[in-house]
Amino acid sequence: MLDQQLVNALSLGCVYALFALGFTLVFGILGVINLSHGAVFMVGSYAALQAIVHLHLPLWAALVFAFIVSGVVGVIIDVLVLKPLRKRNVPHLVPMIATIGVAIIINNGAQGIFGAQNMRYPYGTISDATLSVAGLRVTTLELGIIFLSFALMAVLMVLIRKTQLGRALRAIAESPKAASLLGINVEGLFLLTSFAAAALGGVSGVMISLYSNAIFPLMGQPMLEKGIAVIILGGMGDIRGAMLGGLFLGFAEVLSVAYVGSTMRDAVAFGLLFLILLVRPQGLFGKVLERKA
Repeated sequence: MLDQQLVNALSLGCVYALFALGFTLVFGILGVINLSHGAVFMVGSYAALQAIVHLHLPLWAALVFAFIVSGVVGVIIDVLVLKPLRKRNVPHLVPMIATIGVAIIINNGAQGIFGAQNMRYPYGTISDATLSVAGLRVTTLELGIIFLSFALMAVLMVLIRKTQLGRALRAIAESPKAASLLGINVEGLFLLTSFAAAALGGVSGVMISLYSNAIFPLMGQPMLEKGIAVIILGGMGDIRGAMLGGLFLGFAEVLSVAYVGSTMRDAVAFGLLFLILLVRPQGLFGKVLERKA
């Protein structure tokens, strides 16, 4: 029983980690807490559904379609909202408030187009086949979620740590002005970051909608709250922390449902998170910054 719950927790934690990766990528590079990330998460789910229903694409192609559509939405948000605010050098709170407005517009737009009711994938889209792995019964969906999540996280880690592009992004995270003086295309990489972060959020939206087989306009709001909790737990702007924080939250939720009760799921998970932050307020990989008088 415990082993099976651990598999469920791993698949759910992978989705949380993937969502939080996009969230923390924008904060780490652009210095913005993008509160429209939950709405982009929802856009990915609807994009995959429309690709399957109207374009008759297989699931893997629908995932690619959702990846691209969500990434484009992220770029549009950056160009129309974040870039003008960057040029005016506004305080950090202003872009955060602006992205709240963007999220409301996207959510209301989706509700106007698709309605407020739950939508589901067509019958046969989600395979109910199971595999036996080390004595555990694992569905192909859970296996696919775990594999794709770890693959995307590994690709992102390699890009950030081992490539010239990653070094340029780390330079921008330290100081955009200094990076620009070194000849780095700062605005171009800002757009790339916005695309990648939104695309990861969209893919995680597809995964969670496949996992629950439910899509609705406000599905990104609870995920946004969990994403904020994850990046605070892991350390603001740290990719490793986002990964571990997402996995921690997934395990805490699933095990609390199994051994405490479904009504206490969020209370137990966020209570454990709160206790960890009491011991280490800067998060797992965050740095302590001294406040100057």
